[in-house]
Amino acid sequence: MDNSRELLNNLSKLHTTELGVQRIKRNLKLGDIDVVDFCRKQISSEDCTILRQGKNWYCSKEETVITVNAYSYTIITAHIKKTQL
Repeated sequence: MDNSRELLNNLSKLHTTELGVQRIKRNLKLGDIDVVDFCRKQISSEDCTILRQGKNWYCSKEETVITVNAYSYTIITAHIKKTQL
């Protein structure tokens, strides 16, 4: 069953805290942009892979992983994938 539809159907509920905004901007080296809008676009992209593990959604696109709480739709963090050597 593809339960990623649940997250996609609730993209309008995505939000984060002020500390979350700072953390995501720092981790992804983003400038002065709307972090929630950026994450929303990444998650809704055709090539984004969405996986739910426990209480979180993990959304992977290219080299970015966005972590979203599955109950509150809070964007917890986003980071660049670590490369395997």
